[in-house]
Amino acid sequence: MNFSDFIIPVIFAFVLIYGICTKTDVFGEFTEGVKDGLRTVYDIFPSLFCLVVTVAVFRASGATAAITEFIRPALETVGFPAECAELVIMRPLSGSGATAIYERILTEHGPDTFAGRVASVILGSSETTFYTLSVYFAAVKAKKTRYALAAALIGDITCAVVSSLSVKLILNP
Repeated sequence: MNFSDFIIPVIFAFVLIYGICTKTDVFGEFTEGVKDGLRTVYDIFPSLFCLVVTVAVFRASGATAAITEFIRPALETVGFPAECAELVIMRPLSGSGATAIYERILTEHGPDTFAGRVASVILGSSETTFYTLSVYFAAVKAKKTRYALAAALIGDITCAVVSSLSVKLILNP
């Protein structure tokens, strides 16, 4: 048995003991927490569902491949690995889709190649922008998001450029 096997039972016992010592209705507080959690799910589900459907349609339509082929010459001109273009496009939309593309890059090109290292940095240092914005803004019921999307996408693009440059510098000091 590992130490981690005991973490949840220890936390559970601590909460029960603390509840008894402070004369708190632990079960009542637990059910209130569940109610609040279900309200949050109810609030964010429509935007999350819309995002999942949109990403599925975007991937199934072949739009990522078309965009990748369109921008490939520009990427090759600036020294960015064209193999990572689809990853840059998919990462702001879908974490699982980006992970699948990442695995394909590593399988086809290898983890120690320029494309594999750039893909690793991109996946590790970027965010699923649309998912994050839709969930967080829906949770707080924000209607006016102002510049949040533009700023997040600029951050994603900056991540791609900086990752490529940093991997180049590390590989060719």
